[in-house]
Amino acid sequence: MKYGLKKFWSVVAFALLLFTVSQAEAVRPAGQPGKDWGGPENAKCAECHMKESPGLWKQWNESQHGQNGVGCLDCHKAAEKDVDAFEHKGQNIAVLVTPKDCAQCHATEVNEQQRSHHASAGKILHSLDNLLGEVVGGPAAVNVGCRQCHGSVVKLDVKKRPTTDTWPNTGIGRINPDGSLGSCSACHGRHNFSRAQARHPDTCGKCHIGPDHPQLEVYNESQHGIQFRANINKMNLGSDKWEAGIDYTAAPTCSTCHMSAVPGRPKTHDVGERISWNLRSPISNRINLIRLDNGTSFDSPDGKPLPKVGDMIEARGGKVIEVITSEERRGRMQDVCFACHGERLVTGHYKQLDDFVELYNEKFANPIKNIMAELKASGKITKSPFDEKIEWIWWEIWHHEGRVARHGASMMGPDYAWWHGMYEVAKHTYFEFIPELKHVVGEEEAKRLLEKHFKPIAGHDWYFNGMNKEALQKINKEYEKRYGKGSVN
Repeated sequence: MKYGLKKFWSVVAFALLLFTVSQAEAVRPAGQPGKDWGGPENAKCAECHMKESPGLWKQWNESQHGQNGVGCLDCHKAAEKDVDAFEHKGQNIAVLVTPKDCAQCHATEVNEQQRSHHASAGKILHSLDNLLGEVVGGPAAVNVGCRQCHGSVVKLDVKKRPTTDTWPNTGIGRINPDGSLGSCSACHGRHNFSRAQARHPDTCGKCHIGPDHPQLEVYNESQHGIQFRANINKMNLGSDKWEAGIDYTAAPTCSTCHMSAVPGRPKTHDVGERISWNLRSPISNRINLIRLDNGTSFDSPDGKPLPKVGDMIEARGGKVIEVITSEERRGRMQDVCFACHGERLVTGHYKQLDDFVELYNEKFANPIKNIMAELKASGKITKSPFDEKIEWIWWEIWHHEGRVARHGASMMGPDYAWWHGMYEVAKHTYFEFIPELKHVVGEEEAKRLLEKHFKPIAGHDWYFNGMNKEALQKINKEYEKRYGKGSVN
């Protein structure tokens, strides 16, 4: 019996050893130690930075990179021909560590990231948002505001260092001197490169917060956010695999839904892959995803003819290699939902979301957009943006309150769907947009436009004919039932 127990525990110990080794190997970068990473020359960097910048050194040393021998030069070393390379202590290095550098070990993640919405966030530099910031605000405001989230074009001085007007910047769509897009440290902060940090909602909240993209506020109000904060110690945020429904069940985070693995669905760094509605534009559309052989992708709205695999998209410089329909994208997100929820809850949520977005589109966004188009076509307002008050009102209706409302519905934040969302859309439509419309074109022309674009929609009947008396009587009856007869004045 003694011998049997001894043999048993030996087997257990050996199994644990194998498990430990396999886990250690799992967190190491790709390639060979001492060849692809972890060379002995890193020791000199570490020795110096331990004295010169001890906080930086400590973060690196305690990280998985540090613990697995990935050193300063493995990330910062540059070839002499690199546009941002300069000599430092006998080595050619670069200040910027770009996705191209990270791809030496994390090729799959970088390939997914480079085709994602995150990588294209720098396109705001050519958008109305940026025009508003540059002209109405000013370049200095854009540098420390818009570009810290969206990314800037990083420029170099004569010494090959990033210029002070474009650096520091960890914008998610940063345009790097080597041509790569984005910054991995936007989510995996340097120099500890933490998985747990990237999985925490507050990390996404650096950018996804505020009046035009309030995802963090909506998440915090939602049942998902409540459960996360109540059970954060059960979230296993530092896990290597981190598969929802397996490694944790307490709550999803942003990265759970948009990036992480679930049973039957692998992880991805393409954050838009599972999004089936465009909730950002003036009018929302269901969107299909088109991937090209040049490593890029783009959305195509439902109703527009879809290209086929092999088709050349001249305007985007690549051939189609994959088409993911809006239904397939929705299915991928629902795979995440099904890790913790049943079919009835998931389909019910999407039915409520679809109804809400269609209400926003049909009752408010489409008629206002059509009126604005008529005003421009008739010369009542100019075609230039932001030079008339009515344009600012419409901008905030769709860009602020409309986005808040739609994201509130999509992420189950009731207060943001209604009071901060659809209520504000309605209030500003009826009591700001319409009065300004009358000011711009006069009472008679405004009446014609409203009767053409608003009156056919049943939801606007109260505006033209007053509140329905039967509805008011029903409300009064319920109010008196709750608070007593005579409580309604």
